[in-house]
Formats: sequence, structure tokens, C-alpha cells
Amino acid sequence: MSFGQQLIDWRRELHEHPELSGEEVQTTARLRQWLTAADIRVLPYDLPTGVVAEIGTGPKQIALRADIDALPIVERSGVTFSSQNPGVMHACGHDIHTSVMLGAALRLKDREAALPGRVRLLFQPAEENFGGAKTLVRAGALKDISAIFGMHNEPGLPVGNFATRGGPFYANVDRFVIRVTGKGAHAARPHEGTDAIVITSQLVTALQSVASRNVNTLDSVVLSVTRITGGNTWNVLPENVELEGTLRTHRTEVQQQVKGRVQEIAAGFASAFNAQIDITWYAGPTALVNDERWADFATAVARETGYETQHAELHMGGEDFAVYLQHIPGAFVSIGSASPFGLHHPAFNPDEALIEPAAHYFARLAEKALQQI
Repeated sequence: MSFGQQLIDWRRELHEHPELSGEEVQTTARLRQWLTAADIRVLPYDLPTGVVAEIGTGPKQIALRADIDALPIVERSGVTFSSQNPGVMHACGHDIHTSVMLGAALRLKDREAALPGRVRLLFQPAEENFGGAKTLVRAGALKDISAIFGMHNEPGLPVGNFATRGGPFYANVDRFVIRVTGKGAHAARPHEGTDAIVITSQLVTALQSVASRNVNTLDSVVLSVTRITGGNTWNVLPENVELEGTLRTHRTEVQQQVKGRVQEIAAGFASAFNAQIDITWYAGPTALVNDERWADFATAVARETGYETQHAELHMGGEDFAVYLQHIPGAFVSIGSASPFGLHHPAFNPDEALIEPAAHYFARLAEKALQQI
């Protein structure tokens, strides 16, 4: 079997058997089996799921990271190797990322005697719920590591294309829940109540003015309401309505400015309508900030390896890799996957042709990075 076909076969096996964040038990077992069969050292970290492996010897150390979890999505991609786990799908391409880093591991193993140091491979669980990176850091997986690199497939880029940027790349992620409490009443006698639905409707509209009228237009910000829940029948004004949504920013100052403005708007509506409005914020990953030097280095190696390189635009998605970059320098990159449907879509179908070249790229990147530290 060819090298490329082996990686595709591994990817398809992972795709057929996806597991949710923190539940990647069989995925972990498969990774251990494949790494051990290749005589690659699996390190004895105390992890419920996920695998850390290492190749090479010596004091110099860098790390490569892949994420291994899937999403609670019913697959509609139509591929012959569709998910066999109902309601769970690799709709973000973590199976692709894992197969790429497995391939890099095999290539590095072939050159182990010539490596000028050690390469640690982090097969990270629970990226989708933003907990896996912290788990690996707490376990000590970054100990003595000088730099770290990772990837995400990019459906909007053709295969053979590569993009990254120094400085801020992926966004701060905040989730919010807003609970509007009015006074219930008969729908035919609204004057006897405080209509939480009317308040909520106006609140949603007002929140859209924050990004467009309260933040410098040169700053990146997205404030989206994604869920409204209230009422249970047609002729009763509900007492409570709940909103949920997300805030995405790249600068902490903007993040705090928007949160403050949302609080002010909510307080104003509560006073104007004699209602109660409570806001709860849930912090996701912080902004992913690439090291300028390593981002430039990763791009140069990509160009040498045959990629068409470009400067990445700011990304409003969140990425757990940001946690690692708070501890050590490194770079996160985008590699084109040319899917007709985007990330987290039930018909997401990345082009497997990206896998083998990306494996060669990360093996070369790792070896050359060891020469730079």
C-alpha cells in the first residue's frame, strides 16, 4: 500500500467512527495502535482520551498538534465511508488533521536518526468544547517544548494553497445567555402584562447596533443572536424569554467594550419596560495569536514544499490551539481542502488530496524548526 493511500485509509476509518469531545476512547485506541505499530514512542501521560507521542532524541524539542474530536451533527455528505455513529460526524475535518499528523510522524520516524532533536505529537481531544488544550497543558505535554505548530483545513482554499499570518488570527470567543423577565398575561389583554417577546424583539435589533455604531469600523467584531426561546402556546404572553448568542473579537479592549455596551443596552431596556434582564457570559478560547517569526518561517517552508502561499485574513472562528500559544511561541496555519460545503455543515466533504502533501510539509517543518532553536 502506498504512503498516501495508508493515510487516506486511516482518515476514512476515523471518519466512520467519530466521537464527541471527551468521549474519544476508540479514537485514542486506534491512534495508540497505529503509532505503536510504527515503533513510535507513546508517552505515559495521564489522559482519559488523547495521545502524546515523540520521535527523536536530544534536548531540542518542538511540537505538532492535531485535534481528534467530532461534532453532534447528522452526516449528509454521501461518501461511502459516512459516519457509523448516528448523530456524530467529523464535520470540521479533525479526521483529516489527525491523518496528516500521523503521516508526518511516519516521515519523521523514517529520519529519526538524523533529526537534530525531538518532535512531540499532540493528538488532542475536546477541541470543539475548548477544553482539550488546557488538559494537555496541565498534564505537562508542553514541558521543554520551544515551539508548536498546528493546522486547520480551509474549505474556501483550493488544494495546494496555504495561508497564515503573524499576530492575531482566530478570534476571542464568548457565548452569552440573556434572560428577559416580564409579566405574563392573556394575549388579548397585553396591557395587563409586560410583554417579554416585544422587549426581546427590540433588544435583538438594538444589539446589532453595537458592532455597527459603537466599535471602530477598523476593528473586527461579530455579535450574533443565535437562539430565542419563549412561550408555549398561541394565546398567552410568556413571562420569560431567553436569548443566546456569541461575540467574536480579536482585541481584548474591543471585547470588553462590547460586553460593557451590551450590559448598558440591557439595563436601559429593563428600565424602560419595567422588566428584568440578566446576562451571563461564558468565555471560550482567547484570540489565537501567531508568533510573527514562526508564522513567516512556516510560510517559507510551505513555499519550499510547493504550496501556493498567501497572507491569511482574520478568522472569526475560535480555536483551542490559542491556549498553547499563550505558553510557548508557534504558528497555526490554514491548508486548502476545497470542500463545496463549509465547516460544521452536514455535507462537509474535504478533498483527501490535501493529506499526503500536508504530511510531508509538517515533517519538513518540524525538522527545519529543530534546526532553528
